[in-house]
Amino acid sequence: MRKFLFLTVIVIFFSTCRTQGDKELVEVSEQVEFDVTKLPELLVLNPNTQEVVDKWLNYKELESSIEGLYVIQNNEELILLIENTIERQNAMASGKYPSPFDVPQIKSRQKVFKTFLLKVMATLEYRKDPMEPTIEMVNAFNILRNQFDVLMNSQIDTKNILDD
Repeated sequence: MRKFLFLTVIVIFFSTCRTQGDKELVEVSEQVEFDVTKLPELLVLNPNTQEVVDKWLNYKELESSIEGLYVIQNNEELILLIENTIERQNAMASGKYPSPFDVPQIKSRQKVFKTFLLKVMATLEYRKDPMEPTIEMVNAFNILRNQFDVLMNSQIDTKNILDD
């Protein structure tokens, strides 16, 4: 019985080795092109907020980089744009904020935006479809812009609340 079992195992081993040797492994690298029509629209700031951010050079550079997403045509352009956007985001984070926006609410949303920005870069480095993380990044940027509007429209005096 042991000889029969041993013989069966050897026959199975050689038959599987033979079939794997006959198969040819073909690795297909599909290049997924970036489709800008799927991106959400950028949030429009109210006029009061727009006046403040127009004077903020670091933010304007970041905003122009994000607007560049809507005119790119392929993944190579997207990689260059994301690298540029990371540099501009870092410059904004280390730069001076206008007084209404020098608050933790803005800085935390900017960190969330940076997280999604780095996620897009990682997706591009691993040659995966960048569409979903790019949509998340644009949504995070819109949330940052929305927080600008919230702060400018807020009637609450946070100075009195925070002073103890």
